[in-house]
Amino acid sequence: MNGGRRSGWRRIGTAFWGLAAVLLLAGVAAASEAAGGHGGITAEKLQDLLWRTVNFVVFAGILIYLVAKPAKNFFAKRTQDVATKMAAKQAECEAAVKAAEARLAAVAKERENVIQQFVAEGEMEKAKILDKANLVAARIKEMAAFTIEQETKKAAQSLKEEVVGLATQMATDMIKEKATYADQQGLVEEYLKKVVETR
Repeated sequence: MNGGRRSGWRRIGTAFWGLAAVLLLAGVAAASEAAGGHGGITAEKLQDLLWRTVNFVVFAGILIYLVAKPAKNFFAKRTQDVATKMAAKQAECEAAVKAAEARLAAVAKERENVIQQFVAEGEMEKAKILDKANLVAARIKEMAAFTIEQETKKAAQSLKEEVVGLATQMATDMIKEKATYADQQGLVEEYLKKVVETR
């Protein structure tokens, strides 16, 4: 990179000296044309122009010599500052991109966690509902069995009472037909005893 800068300054110096030579030749040509014509430029004026041109070239050379190094340093420093700032901005942008990517990954992970949590809660609610349904079904079965048992007992009791009533009626009818009054009294007493014992 330094070789390119030196080459650039050499080009500037060459262009400067070329410009000085062109100015000098132009001044000489103008002076010679004027000297050959009527009342043109005199030799003193030509010498004055030559010295002015030499002064300008020397002054410009000194100025370039004095300003070239600080200007070169200034532009090199400016270039370095711009490069440093660009590198810092690039690093800052890369860090921002990485942070954004990390946030996106965290959001995606959190979304997956929320979905899994909802699925787990749904499964728990489903299990609770099934447990409640099983408890209700078991209670219904118990109640049905109890009701059947009670109804069976009632039916058996009712049937027993009916059978006893019919048996009593038949026995009474038979006793009326065949037994004497004393036999009837004995049978009634015996029957009443059995009924009392049964209850």
